[in-house]
Amino acid sequence: MARVKPKRHNIRVDMTAMTDVSFLLLTFFILTAQFAVPDVETITTPSSISEKLLPDASLMTVLSTTDGRFYFTPVENGTERMQLLDNMGEKYGMKFTNQEKVAFTKVQSIGVPMSQLKGYLNLSDADQKAFKSKTGIPMDSTDAQLIDWVQQSLAVNPDYKLAIKGDTQTKYPKVKALFEGLRDIDFLKFWLITSQEGANQ
Repeated sequence: MARVKPKRHNIRVDMTAMTDVSFLLLTFFILTAQFAVPDVETITTPSSISEKLLPDASLMTVLSTTDGRFYFTPVENGTERMQLLDNMGEKYGMKFTNQEKVAFTKVQSIGVPMSQLKGYLNLSDADQKAFKSKTGIPMDSTDAQLIDWVQQSLAVNPDYKLAIKGDTQTKYPKVKALFEGLRDIDFLKFWLITSQEGANQ
């Protein structure tokens, strides 16, 4: 006796719900992603095998260029940045206007000596982005303004952490002066930013 073949039914899957969920997830990830801000100078970091990640919050950064200029990036909290600027102004006998304080909350990095800071803060946003410092923040045995930035930041919030991003071509005496300055203020724990070994190959 012949088998009775069951009648085949077309299966229709409604993909509307899956499409909605996919777009919701995509929107969520786009809106919550933190985009990396490019450095003010091109820095080629040394490679390492370390896989430790930098802390996400309360992080100050020092950039060291190939020719030994230093830039300082304070923590992004606007109120604490204003307090930091007040502290530095008090230390160096300078007064900053409210407009200069607001401008300071928006700058990416500081790369000028204190004597030039007011002029830099009074530049337009476009001029600040185009500005290239010839000296950077002084950091040597006679003038350690970079250490003052770190020290006054810690006076605002002692929980701040520090990361140093140096170029592979930076001369050792420049970096040594920075390390010795940090030792002098008894700030002995910081991160060195490196690239993952083999990542660029």
